[in-house]
Amino acid sequence: MFFRERQQITIFLVAAAIVGGFVLVRYLPLQEKTRAVKDAKSAQTLAVTKCEAEGRQLPVLKEQLLKLQSATKYGGVGSYELNIPAERALGGFLQKIADLMNRHNLEEQVVAPGNEVIAGNLKCIPLDMQCKGKLSQIFEFYKQLQQLDRLVRIEQVKLENDNSFGGRVSMHTKAVIYCRAEAPKG
Repeated sequence: MFFRERQQITIFLVAAAIVGGFVLVRYLPLQEKTRAVKDAKSAQTLAVTKCEAEGRQLPVLKEQLLKLQSATKYGGVGSYELNIPAERALGGFLQKIADLMNRHNLEEQVVAPGNEVIAGNLKCIPLDMQCKGKLSQIFEFYKQLQQLDRLVRIEQVKLENDNSFGGRVSMHTKAVIYCRAEAPKG
């Protein structure tokens, strides 16, 4: 009887070792691989869904591109060539910017031109603009700046709340305006 109980215990221990070995060596690694495959599949499904959604926006973006191209390239209302004057006329344009700032009650105004750079047939004149006011005033200033008769490219905008958090914002903008470079003489 003792031999029989010992034999059953041995069989039970061998069976437990086989099951434990199977779980440790086969089952758990396969579960980990299955989880990794499911995660990768989820990520790919998400990427495909995102691409499909972005793909549906392509016709709208293409239409916008065509409108912009026609406005700039083919002499539309906002014609690119018309917004780049042949003469520098910097003083008058800077005065228009200052008038816009005044119209929107912006304070501590600074509009300073930098050294012009010639790029191809264009002169690029960097501008440094600073002022303070409410965000809505600054937003309206930018909207009207965009409607001026001269091309202005905004390169950098920095907005900072005042220290008292009273709704006032300091604006610092780096922009570039253009005029046509004189043709070389000779």
